[in-house]
Amino acid sequence: MALLLPKKTTHRKVRKGKNEGVATRCNTVAFGDYGLMSLDNERINSRQIEAARQAITRYIKRGGKIWIRIFPHTPVTKKPLDVKMGSGKGEPQYFVAKVKAGTVMFEIADVTDEQAKEALRLAGHKLPVRTKIIKKEEF
Repeated sequence: MALLLPKKTTHRKVRKGKNEGVATRCNTVAFGDYGLMSLDNERINSRQIEAARQAITRYIKRGGKIWIRIFPHTPVTKKPLDVKMGSGKGEPQYFVAKVKAGTVMFEIADVTDEQAKEALRLAGHKLPVRTKIIKKEEF
């Protein structure tokens, strides 16, 4: 399984930080015709992103084009089981993307209306956030 992982990180361990408010960037459909938008603030790990991507590609059967607009940059650490408090921070276990409400996570193009909506619906079930399927606004 090819997970999304950063090639190089500036800092091996980072603090949790906050994930509040609505997205001010990545909040419109920029590349495709349909998008999958997050309605919650959440951390989405690389395995969940990969599962959603596979759900889309399996449904559209090698047709269309897919864009993944989120990338897991942030490492999450964890201490081993049965370890006493103290003695520092744990080792990095996986990487997450911090997603805010209003972020367009996936985009799809060159498929029919029904195909796009069903593929994005299936992908939304793989993610830990509530999602909404949006269409590109034609000006």
